Amino acid sequence: VQLQASGGGLVQAGGSLRLSCAASGRTFSSYAMGWFRQAPGKEREFVSSISRSGGSTYYTDSVKGRFTISRDNAKNTMYLQMNSLKPEDTADYYCAADPRDPLRVPYYWGQGTLVTVSS
Repeated sequence: VQLQASGGGLVQAGGSLRLSCAASGRTFSSYAMGWFRQAPGKEREFVSSISRSGGSTYYTDSVKGRFTISRDNAKNTMYLQMNSLKPEDTADYYCAADPRDPLRVPYYWGQGTLVTVSS
């Protein structure tokens, strides 16, 4: 499966962005999906994941209550709605996929989309 992330940009603290991850190739609904991020000088970290059906979602503690992950299997697309953004959310955001559910160590990765949150 090929993954294409988009939607990053520059936003002020407290603002919102919605990231999208479009998938092509094999059946989208066969994959658990997720978002990871990497800030400058830091290791890549897990942000959120969603099960193949969309019925289960997971978040890292720092984004709970602010970010919402979703997917539209008919459109082969996953989303990350990010609200109340903070400067510490600044990072390259990567979408990922794996046939194993729940998502643990993804096999497929998209390119990053940069999110910059100004204070």
